[in-house]
Amino acid sequence: MKTYFSVAFVFFFAAAWAQPVPAEEENIPFLVTFGKDADRSWGDDDYCQTFFFSLPEDFKEPFYIRVFDPGCGGEIDELNEEFNTLTRFSVYGGQGCITNDDARATDPIGDYKSGNLLDTKVFGGKLDYDNSWYTFGPFNPGEGELSRKYGGNIFKIICEGIKGDDGNLYRYFMSTQPDKNVEVEGGNAFTFEYTFRLHKDPWQTSHIYPYIDDQVISVKQFNFDWDNDGYIKVYSVATLGEPFTLSGDDNWSQSTYKIKDRERGKSLDIQFTKNDQQMINNNNVVFYVTNQYGELLPFYTVPIGGIPKYEGKAVARPISK
Repeated sequence: MKTYFSVAFVFFFAAAWAQPVPAEEENIPFLVTFGKDADRSWGDDDYCQTFFFSLPEDFKEPFYIRVFDPGCGGEIDELNEEFNTLTRFSVYGGQGCITNDDARATDPIGDYKSGNLLDTKVFGGKLDYDNSWYTFGPFNPGEGELSRKYGGNIFKIICEGIKGDDGNLYRYFMSTQPDKNVEVEGGNAFTFEYTFRLHKDPWQTSHIYPYIDDQVISVKQFNFDWDNDGYIKVYSVATLGEPFTLSGDDNWSQSTYKIKDRERGKSLDIQFTKNDQQMINNNNVVFYVTNQYGELLPFYTVPIGGIPKYEGKAVARPISK
């Protein structure tokens, strides 16, 4: 699918410290990718996840993409009887890295590995950087694909569960240093489909922030394997918690949200909150959003234009006797 809008002109609104994935503002514990032999009911529909990193055009220094706990078999990963999962991480740049339509699609089919392969590594059990960082790079910003639409020089990292049936939980960081996390000023990170772990604590709310340009009339949300575990709601400058339709176990659900005039040129805040009664410990969910043409909207790890704040008046509801 093609992405409909251009966000380059609003990138200066984004925070400079956008390279942790997930970002602090999202309050998402981990990304998750299962081995290809896992049952989809564990919360991963395709055993593959793609993220993009953008660097400003004027940034010329070498940089690194770091992965926290890339192996599957340690303290934070999700066990299915016996750890047997292999996970491949691959970094791409060059022509077509992001401009190829398959690279931005929700399903890992066609030429989704477009661009130039810059580095790749397969990780196995718990001795593979358990609870620690592995560093890809250094990379030259000029090795990426220049796209002003997406904020500069773009690089892509794909995580694939190539064997096994366990859940690999991990994080990313784009850094100027190989051995510690130092942000690239003006950088950002984004994806078109998020597969992530929810907090076990039902009082913790996770957030995803799609940007809405002036051409978007409505959005359609798709969520997979929510297990009817709580609520997914949208918040914005004009909306105070409109609920989305929820999926059950191993299925997709969708619903449409009409964009209001005041929401254009801003980000939405889509919030994920667990049920404090159901107490599902390890709930993983897949989520994406399209516009009225069916074109995918990117989620930026730090919201373009900032976190939206409701600008209306909350309506008090009468207390029933």
